[in-house]
Amino acid sequence: MYERDDWELVACAQAGDQEAFAVLVRRHQLPVIRFCQRMTRSASDAEDLAQETFVRLHRHLRRLRPEAKFTTALFGIARNLTLNFLRGQKRREWLWRSPPPLLEKAAPLQSQPSEAARVSEIGAALEAGLGRLSPDHREVLLLREFEGLDYREIARVTGCRIGTVRSRLARAREQLRGEIETMGGQYW
Repeated sequence: MYERDDWELVACAQAGDQEAFAVLVRRHQLPVIRFCQRMTRSASDAEDLAQETFVRLHRHLRRLRPEAKFTTALFGIARNLTLNFLRGQKRREWLWRSPPPLLEKAAPLQSQPSEAARVSEIGAALEAGLGRLSPDHREVLLLREFEGLDYREIARVTGCRIGTVRSRLARAREQLRGEIETMGGQYW
């Protein structure tokens, strides 16, 4: 069965095909939620922000042009909404919330419980380290390492120059390495 690419689905949605838009939502909903959750450190806020991302995407569907990857436009919307949310909070309580689970429900390692405990510890250390990064550093790291965007796409999403993206990414990796080492772990 032929699977339409994102820009084909956008063109169909622009022509009024609501099912095409629904396919886009189903295809990209989880990555957007994960990105928002790692930025806000709140599952419920992330779901609200992801929903608003797709509402905005639908509202501005006619403006979308296939000049870059679809995910560049999508994560640009998610990023702007998330940063506005973080700026709008009067208290920075999101810094103190317990970290969201990094490793989604993976198959249990029944034969080696010690390995399962190690994976859990690594995930917790990684999440804690991500939570200590500034939003600017966290977002470039998440977009690069978790969502697979390249430097040019990240620059478009964040509105920065590629050199700034490289610099922030290097700084984010260095900070994360330091956080994990401080917690007694080893950086990959």
